[in-house]
Amino acid sequence: MPIDATKPYDDQNIFAKILRDEIPSSRVYEDEWAIAFHDINAQAPIHILVIPRGRYVSWDDFSAHGSAEEIAGFIRAVGTVARDAGLVPRGYRLLANTGRQAGQEVPHLHVHLFAGQPLGPMLAR
Repeated sequence: MPIDATKPYDDQNIFAKILRDEIPSSRVYEDEWAIAFHDINAQAPIHILVIPRGRYVSWDDFSAHGSAEEIAGFIRAVGTVARDAGLVPRGYRLLANTGRQAGQEVPHLHVHLFAGQPLGPMLAR
């Protein structure tokens, strides 16, 4: 169910629990700024989620309140995950949903990294 990205951060969201190791994940990357793991409901042959360690509801929240170091570290982490997975030569897609109309379901900023097949048009019609 889509969430309201203008609401305060919820410490009980699934990604907060993954960050606290209360829920297992198949991590492929972690550093001081971010973690990345395989999505359990993969929408492409390769579907990795990258989340910042900080308490940010959405891209809007992160860009408005994250420190320069957090933002740079997170963006570098996304690129590192794509390179380490060997996705650059064939291509990949990044997606970050913000709010109800975009279909954001978890109130913690996350970037979807899709690859492994032709991904089709930008938006489904």
